[in-house]
Amino acid sequence: MLTVHTADAVHGAGSAPAGADSVAVDGAVVVAIGPYEELVADRPAARVRRWSGLITPGLLNAGAPALLEAAYHPDPREADELGTEPLTGAALTALGMDEVRWGASARRGLQRMLRHGTTAVRGPFARPAVRTAVARSGLRVHAPARPAGQVAVDPLSAVPEPTGLDPLASVPDPAEAFAASLAVGGPADLAVFAVRDLAHLRTEGAGSCVATVLGGRLVFRRG
Repeated sequence: MLTVHTADAVHGAGSAPAGADSVAVDGAVVVAIGPYEELVADRPAARVRRWSGLITPGLLNAGAPALLEAAYHPDPREADELGTEPLTGAALTALGMDEVRWGASARRGLQRMLRHGTTAVRGPFARPAVRTAVARSGLRVHAPARPAGQVAVDPLSAVPEPTGLDPLASVPDPAEAFAASLAVGGPADLAVFAVRDLAHLRTEGAGSCVATVLGGRLVFRRG
C-alpha cells in the first residue's frame, strides 16, 4: 500500500531536499522523500500517517545476541514473581532455561527492541530457538563486527553480558546507530521519535520512539 509518513522533519535521508518532512513508501520500498505538500500532490490516493517528531532510519541493535541469549525477558504474567526487567546472571541460571523458554523470551525481547526504533540486529545467534524468533520477526540481521585476525570461538561462550535496549546509549552520535540511510529505492525501514532533532534524540534516547516501520509495515505504534 502506498503510504506517506509525515512528521516535523526527516533526518538521515542523504540527498533529501531541504525542508523534507515526509517519506513516501510503496510496499516495502521508499519511493520519495521530501516536503509533505509535494509528496501528497503527486500521490493523492496515498494513505497518510501523521506523526509528531523526527523521522529517522531504523536503528541497529549491535548487542542483540547478549540481549536475547544471555538474558530472560519475563512474560507479563510473571511480573509479580520475576519483575519486568531482563534477568541475567544467577537469576537467569535459577530459571533452568530450555529451548521453548528461550524462544518465548526472545520473542518478547524482539518486541521490546521494536519499541525502541530497532529495525536491524547484529548477529550471530547460536541458540536455535532464538535464531527462529529473529527470522520470524522480520528484523534485518547484520553480520558480526569481528576485528581482522580474530579467532572464531564458540558463539554461546562468547556472548557478553547484556547491554540496554537503547542502541543510542553506546554511541557518541545518534547517527552511528542508524542501520542504514533512508534512500529512494531502499528498504522502508524507519523510526519516528518524539524529538525535534538529533541533539534532542541523544538526550531523550530511543525510549522516545513513537513508531517503527519495518519493510513498509507499521510494527510498533505507541498508544
